[in-house]
Amino acid sequence: MVACGVVRTPAEEDVPLRLLRIEQGIEEWLDLHRPDKVAVERVFAQHNVRTVMGTAQASAVAMLCATRRGIPVALHTPSEVKAAVSGSGRAEKAQVGAMVTRILRLDAPPKPADAADALALAICHIWRGTATNRIAAALSRVREPRP
Repeated sequence: MVACGVVRTPAEEDVPLRLLRIEQGIEEWLDLHRPDKVAVERVFAQHNVRTVMGTAQASAVAMLCATRRGIPVALHTPSEVKAAVSGSGRAEKAQVGAMVTRILRLDAPPKPADAADALALAICHIWRGTATNRIAAALSRVREPRP
């Protein structure tokens, strides 16, 4: 782990201004850390449409910022992330935080809990990405015409 943090915006602000602040925060992180890949949590249907819309909009900003810089973006569902770090796609936030702490050998769970979720997403992407890349490479060899 190089760094961990959360971009926060005031809940009372208008959505366009909140999205602008999120974009500015993500751009700062990208400038500072220069990642070669970005993982974003895939938005899933919840009962609360307002929550889904806000999450989808923030996710779109992250994808846009990365894509604008030519950084590949991968999407992972919340259950994929939970399963990757805990073994269960239904793990609670506390369990995810505890496993992130253990995997990264941290002294304490990252605060706030959203930071632990972001680290879990990164761990999931590293572990799943390696397997996905190997599978894609194997499939490309199978599809190549033989001389």
